Amino acid sequence: MQLTAAVSFLTILQDESVSVHTYAHSFLQVILLHLEHRDAGVSNAWLETLLSVIEVLPKDTLRHEILNPLVSKAQLSQTVQSRLVSCKILGKLTNKFDALAIKREILPLVKSLCQDVEYEVRSCMCRQLENIAQGIGTELTKSVVLPELIELSRDEGSSVRLAAFETLVNLLDIFDTDDRSQTILPVVKSFCEKSFKADESILISLSFHLGKLCHGLYGIFTPDQHLRFLEFYKKLCTLGLQQENGHNENQIPPQILEQEKKYISVRKNCAYNFPAMIVFVDPKNFHMELYSTFFCLCHDPEVPVRYTIAICFYEVSKLLNSGVYLIHKELITLLQDESLEVLDALIDHLPEILELMSTGGESSVQENKLSSLPDLVPALTAAEQRAAASLKWRTHEKLLQKYACLPQVISSDQIYYRFLQRMFTIMMTNNVLPVQKAASRTLCIFLRYNRKQEQRHEVIQKLIEQLGQGKSYWNRLRFLDTCEFIIEIFSKSFFCKYFFLPAIELTHDPVANVRMKLCYLLPKVKSTLKIPADKHLLQQLEMCVRKLLCQEKDKDVLAIVKRTVLELDRMEMSMDAFQKKFYEKDLLDQEKEREELLLLEMEQLEKEKQQNDGRPMSDKTFEKKRRDSKTPTSLPKSLPIPVPGSSSATPSTSKEIKKSKLIRSQSFNNQAFHAKYGNLDKCTTSKSSTAAYTSSVSGLSKTSMISLTDDSFRTRNTNSAPSSFSSNASLPSTSRGTGNSVDPKSSGSKDTQPRKATLKSRKSNP
Repeated sequence: MQLTAAVSFLTILQDESVSVHTYAHSFLQVILLHLEHRDAGVSNAWLETLLSVIEVLPKDTLRHEILNPLVSKAQLSQTVQSRLVSCKILGKLTNKFDALAIKREILPLVKSLCQDVEYEVRSCMCRQLENIAQGIGTELTKSVVLPELIELSRDEGSSVRLAAFETLVNLLDIFDTDDRSQTILPVVKSFCEKSFKADESILISLSFHLGKLCHGLYGIFTPDQHLRFLEFYKKLCTLGLQQENGHNENQIPPQILEQEKKYISVRKNCAYNFPAMIVFVDPKNFHMELYSTFFCLCHDPEVPVRYTIAICFYEVSKLLNSGVYLIHKELITLLQDESLEVLDALIDHLPEILELMSTGGESSVQENKLSSLPDLVPALTAAEQRAAASLKWRTHEKLLQKYACLPQVISSDQIYYRFLQRMFTIMMTNNVLPVQKAASRTLCIFLRYNRKQEQRHEVIQKLIEQLGQGKSYWNRLRFLDTCEFIIEIFSKSFFCKYFFLPAIELTHDPVANVRMKLCYLLPKVKSTLKIPADKHLLQQLEMCVRKLLCQEKDKDVLAIVKRTVLELDRMEMSMDAFQKKFYEKDLLDQEKEREELLLLEMEQLEKEKQQNDGRPMSDKTFEKKRRDSKTPTSLPKSLPIPVPGSSSATPSTSKEIKKSKLIRSQSFNNQAFHAKYGNLDKCTTSKSSTAAYTSSVSGLSKTSMISLTDDSFRTRNTNSAPSSFSSNASLPSTSRGTGNSVDPKSSGSKDTQPRKATLKSRKSNP
């Protein structure tokens, strides 16, 4: 009842149910009355309520109702509990009065409580000195608070000394250099020297505050003192490891087990402070001074220590900058850690870490892409397999999301053979939907930056055949998820060329859930079309929607179809030419399409290089060519597509052609990935809002929608718009850049009856 009442009184205050004046008149006395309740839990609950009330009460009320009675409550004649409550109230009151009032009315009580006969009261008052110092200003802090802290740091009670030490560390910024060097430094040195002889709880606190302490006192240490503090930190990092004897825990006495737990806490705090200690020794001296300590923390036998150093790994990498290569092996060690908690902590900043590793801490394009990380690929694949084998699917999902950064770090072939196929397997076999979606999006990013046309076509073929035309309705749902990611990541022309027809073909899927999901996706599908170039695809879409309206029997799907038709009708269409209202979105799409073209051009350049020199172009040379080439300020709307093997007939112009291609290809240097893979998320925002083109369902005549001939399946001539990829007869291409007609059969369905591009009903099982 008392605890509930305390919470209720606080809620009334927070909700402003009554005015402050009414609250003080009606509730304040009740709160003060219960502060000295015999039950400690009840007393603390009412105290918390009072401390919150102090924040809003006017000064006059505070002085008459709280501060004046506090003078008698803080006397030695009162109970210990009463004096402890007085300490906490005094710490809160200092923020409500000016420095003069604090000096005259509050500081005498503070001094009295700092000299209390009970160590609990002295310790409690000592911890409130930080709040008091912030209320009274620098001068009074130096003259009043600092002497009290120095005296309390020599107290016979270890808890009082610990409170004084922590308060001194927290107030370091207030004191000037003279106070730090002449007054505080000797106290800190004495405290550290005696800490190993004291209780382990003091070591825990000292290890936690050591980074802040070294930072606050940096610059006033002599070389000898600097070395002493560094050695003290190193000793704490290995505390308890020397006592490992391999005995069974059941044979170890309880007090020893308790001591070991405290030692683990000390080492964990040391791991937490490691970045601060790098600053303390200077990153240039890391290898000589701290590398061995870092190695020990990364290989610590206890998970909490390794977990903490994994969290700090990114900060350590940033501080080392060009010296980041020194901790390559530790990155591999943590990736291979048997604990998934450690892996989960490390992968939060895995893209940034890998970027620093691959560039050597420099912002320029990486030169040492694979040579400096020989064990990275096996470690990453092993980490994913461990996450997949566990029940911690959120860790697995996060890891797959972070793998989207790999095109920045390792080669396209490495991704294709070691990761891309694995993403496909996860999409097909994993039972967790968020994991499947994460794998799908990462696979799309891998496909986006794959440098070999043959490999890209193979992946597209598998997506269409095994997902879009798969026998399992679950796989067909995942195909629609993949289409959504394709729309987000790739250009409109790429989606229309390879995925438009396979996607709208699912309007005839036998499973209602698949048709329903497609209906939700149709506005995004429609947003990829450009008029007049995609007029025939628009007709295909309209025909599918019309058939859904006429033939759909499932009432839930039909309701969604009707809503979708209204949304499609309201959409404005994007044109081939730039429109002012869609300028930014069209520009973004043109940039994506240009990068896709540049992928083809770079592949062609590499083939020509191999033909001319008889040897493959190394990654290093390839990156250098990309970096050294220049981008023109503006690009033409349509760029010619290099046809594989179409070298110039005249040798005299061959070099000019290569130079021209290199000039155009530079935009796919580091900017092609837009600094980080995460910038694709920006595309999501702008891409999802590009659903714009004229109301087309009602704009075309019924005759043109119904009397469709086979010509409506034909793709447009090359002159209409540039193609992102050269055509492949086995793919259901509706490219803007090819003149071939689509094969009426979709590419190799697993179903008993192949799915037709002419939108015949599926014969497959759901």
